[in-house]
Amino acid sequence: MYGKRHRMRLTTAITTGLEQATALDRPAARLRGLVERVPQGRTRDALHGVPIGHPLHPMLVQVPIGTWISASLLDVVPRTGIASGVLIAVGLGAAVPAAAAGALDWAQTHEQQQRVGLVHATCNIVGVGLYSASLIARLRRRPLRGRALALAGLATVSAGGLLGGHLAYRQAVGANHTEDVAHVVGDGSRWHSVGLLSAFVEGRPARRFLGETPLLVVRDGQRARVLADRCSHLSGPLSEGEVADGRVTCPWHGSVFALDDGEVVHGPATAPQPVFETRVVHGELQVRLPGAG
Repeated sequence: MYGKRHRMRLTTAITTGLEQATALDRPAARLRGLVERVPQGRTRDALHGVPIGHPLHPMLVQVPIGTWISASLLDVVPRTGIASGVLIAVGLGAAVPAAAAGALDWAQTHEQQQRVGLVHATCNIVGVGLYSASLIARLRRRPLRGRALALAGLATVSAGGLLGGHLAYRQAVGANHTEDVAHVVGDGSRWHSVGLLSAFVEGRPARRFLGETPLLVVRDGQRARVLADRCSHLSGPLSEGEVADGRVTCPWHGSVFALDDGEVVHGPATAPQPVFETRVVHGELQVRLPGAG
């Protein structure tokens, strides 16, 4: 039992140390500068995962990881021929789009997340190098060397996977940061006042609260459009962003949402913003979130 606790503490100490490793900020900034040269548009949104409603990177990494694990298993099975080499080659090809999607997501995160993500990426790059060397060794008819390099590559990408899990589940990269809104705003059938409509300036984003939940309120004539104020990407305050053409842009990482329905117009966000129904009663703006509770 003590040994298990010790291993758990060691893993936590390593990941916490990476989060606080300011020495990683300079190389992270250089890499981020390269990644951010990718122009905004459909390709970038697709790699973020906007069309499918969640990050694309975790889905893409299944192919290289699956093929490389299978290759190592076949390496110990007699008479499997070139199957292991073929699997390694497929994994190397699949690693390219997976890395591209991951890099774009990584560039739009906080500095602690970027530090861990940089080491995560480094592990995977080293793993790709080892698997490339393994494939070359196999083509040169050096099977034992090829198998050894593949095992080293698997160990390296497994370490990268451990850090990937930390990014996703401890640091919440890629998670929907508005998922809890419907569970904390109360009964979705009840209307709640957020103030007089006349108190809101036309077209200017404002923040109000429903209990402890911040709301983005944008007045449009004699009505208002109201969204959850915390960006679904990483909880940026939308009320501090720019409103134009029926859209709001998050001031932190540039996600763009439609005010009418909360849908993602441009990433890195992939989950839509919760949209509140509104009405004006005796000059008072009231809101409710259907299905909440």
